[in-house]
Amino acid sequence: MKDILVNERYRVDYKIGQGGFGLVYAGTDIQTNAQVALKLMSYANDADILNAEAEVYKSLSGGTGIPRVLWYGEECEYSVLAHEILGPSLEDLFNYCDRRFSLKTVLLLADQAISRIEYIHKKGFLHRDIKPDNFLMGLGRQGNVLYTIDFGLAKEHGSGELWRLCGPFFGGTVRYASINNHNGREHSWGDDLESLGYVLLYFARGSLPWQGMKAANDKERTELIKDKKMSLSAKALCEGLPLEFTQYIEHTRSLGFEERPKYAYLRLLFRRLFAAQGYQHDNVFDWTEKLFHEMHGSSVELAPPSSRKKNRPAKEVATGKVSKNRQNRKARQRASKKGP
Repeated sequence: MKDILVNERYRVDYKIGQGGFGLVYAGTDIQTNAQVALKLMSYANDADILNAEAEVYKSLSGGTGIPRVLWYGEECEYSVLAHEILGPSLEDLFNYCDRRFSLKTVLLLADQAISRIEYIHKKGFLHRDIKPDNFLMGLGRQGNVLYTIDFGLAKEHGSGELWRLCGPFFGGTVRYASINNHNGREHSWGDDLESLGYVLLYFARGSLPWQGMKAANDKERTELIKDKKMSLSAKALCEGLPLEFTQYIEHTRSLGFEERPKYAYLRLLFRRLFAAQGYQHDNVFDWTEKLFHEMHGSSVELAPPSSRKKNRPAKEVATGKVSKNRQNRKARQRASKKGP
């Protein structure tokens, strides 16, 4: 594929990813020398899917955190979608940060992700494949902006019995699928947000209880994951984490097919927790700190010690280890002042 010219303008450079419905390449706009992302799908693999995705992007155009589409059309044996190039996915960043995010980073991401999903829903669409790989950070001045990508499975939300009779759909990612989806019920508003809840728990814990389950085949594995998910109440699933995570999962699991999630309520849950922990809206994520120290050395401080002390793992905050550590530290300081 390298060096192919698309629409006499976009040069295909190298592969950067692979979605469920096509390959993604980094490319160059030879007119501006700017980098672009090129999603290609062979006609043999039902290129109508990419056409539908292009239409979704068109409907969502202009929204914060929605990639700007540059061109869509056909080239040789492929349908091609060109959009602005973005930064690493949250899955990539999670791996970079040794597969654990601090509570601060999880809450910063939650706030943006809820807003992205709300915008998609307001435009009448369901994403239907919410997972870490489908959230990317921007580049340059947009480096702190969370983007949502891959609308290959997206669909307009219908209403009433006629929509539900169209048949259940399960084509997303099993690890983050909602319980309704596992039970063969049509995907709705709450399901996207329930999936996001599992993504947030994955980031806060480092893994989910149903990961790594052994089975003879994919169908059996899906059933095992379903059984495990259904056996865990929101409280059990979020054990050791701040109460707000339990409240989030409870709300998203409680919604009926026609019910709209309370987006503002869900955002407020996490914003209040963010404020209660004394975090600053400085857009300093875990990967920001790690990259900074790799570039400048661990002796250089990115933020004052007072704000870095609060950037603790979510479970440590919930179990009170932070306050206990602080108390122990103060006791040692008092003892040292008194002398022998």
